[in-house]
Amino acid sequence: MSVFSKGFWKNKSVLVTGCLGFASSWIIKDLIKKGASLTGLNDDYNPHSMLRLEGYEDDICVVQGSITDYATVERVFSQYEIQVCFHLAAQTIEGVCRRSPLAAFETNIKGTWNILEAARNCRQTEAVVIASSDKAYGDQKVLPYHEGQALLGRYPYDASKVCDEILAQSYFHTFGLPVGITRCANIYGGGDLHWSRIVPGTIRSIMQGERPVIRSDGTPVRDYLYVEDAADAYITLAEAVASGKGRGGSFNFSAEHHKSVLEMVKLVISASGRKGLKPDVQGKGKPFQEIDRQILSAKKARSVLGWKAGYSLPEGLKRTFAWYRKYAARFM
Repeated sequence: MSVFSKGFWKNKSVLVTGCLGFASSWIIKDLIKKGASLTGLNDDYNPHSMLRLEGYEDDICVVQGSITDYATVERVFSQYEIQVCFHLAAQTIEGVCRRSPLAAFETNIKGTWNILEAARNCRQTEAVVIASSDKAYGDQKVLPYHEGQALLGRYPYDASKVCDEILAQSYFHTFGLPVGITRCANIYGGGDLHWSRIVPGTIRSIMQGERPVIRSDGTPVRDYLYVEDAADAYITLAEAVASGKGRGGSFNFSAEHHKSVLEMVKLVISASGRKGLKPDVQGKGKPFQEIDRQILSAKKARSVLGWKAGYSLPEGLKRTFAWYRKYAARFM
């Protein structure tokens, strides 16, 4: 699915922000295999990062610092002569964003404009990929979401991602900065240790011999994307932007197999091989501010980028459960 030859990433100077995070770790793992020269920016040290658990941390240069500090960001771009940037550093947990919106805005919005400005001032910049989210669409009447729809994100996390997109578009239209924007479905896979999320939370319950708890009635519907497909989506978009294709554009990335919460939990249980285990559906109604149905169309990514997901839900969940089973002793 690459638009370039296999040698495009060889010795390419790449920055990944939030480098010890979940999806970013998989992007880095893939880029290391492609021969890129990796620099990561991260504010907190995560001893359970997938990069560390799988032994890739020593293959990258990790700069400890905050994306909210422009001097740090500018220094990284200048010192390491960054050619491609994947900007994933953000507060991504919606509940945390609601409890501390100012801190979330500082990280998610200021962090993005710092990245864009530093990239603008870096003569080597070929591509900047900004992580938005399907949450930026907000509550839409027309499903599935497509890129031509207005962004209606209203809650703190959602609104921060709308702002990120506006900033990225501004830098593209004003300065010609080569940017691309990802709107991914809910990413799942090995290495996600945010236990409040449905897949890792369900896996932890199963591995601890407990029934997975669904506090709602289990009916909210979401799209899901396996993390290796997500990493491929980011890399494909970066290559396209560097070639001049899709610059300034936003792209949905989804495997286009949406499931209800209850259906998803049952699929995780099936992937675990635990026959007869039933979820504890407490039926308390959907959580405050939760949108009932979020479904993405990936038609634009297929037609413009030639990208499509490679893993079915059962395949992705089996690989995910195998990862947690392998590393469980390190974090459970």
